[in-house]
Amino acid sequence: MSTLAQPLTEDAARKDKATATQMYHEVARIIERMHRRFLDVLRIELGRIGVDDISPVQVMMLLNISNGEISVRDLIERGYYLGSNASYNLKQLVDTGYVDRTASPRDKRAARLKLSTKGIELCERLRHMASVHSDGLIRTDGDTQDFEVTYRTLRRLERKWTDVIRSDETEIL
Repeated sequence: MSTLAQPLTEDAARKDKATATQMYHEVARIIERMHRRFLDVLRIELGRIGVDDISPVQVMMLLNISNGEISVRDLIERGYYLGSNASYNLKQLVDTGYVDRTASPRDKRAARLKLSTKGIELCERLRHMASVHSDGLIRTDGDTQDFEVTYRTLRRLERKWTDVIRSDETEIL
């Protein structure tokens, strides 16, 4: 018997394609569930550290602002927030003291966002939590390689979906 790989029959190729399509759909469902689970993890961590004036979605916005200064428009584009949701959540973050909002020097209608000291401290605590979680998941070189492959695959999928959205938008115009 030959050890060389035999070409797939037409039926086997069709079955492999169906399996790949099923996996593609399942990956999309897993991503959605993981996002909700991550928000649940943030909610639990906020409760553990006694923070009750911010929601998990608002925490994600803080983490997207990070240590720099960003425009509201850039935050919305980077985080894929809906404009009205972003406006509401940003107002809450400013009102609770997690974010400093200033008018842009060039365009007074545009706002610049920056984490306040309170926001920076919360992000540092949550980054520590993420470090603890990752240490529990990534223990060996094999684990590191698995996470790297997963990361690259998810980034490729994100780029593909972004390309589909952009090509669809340009076809409409």
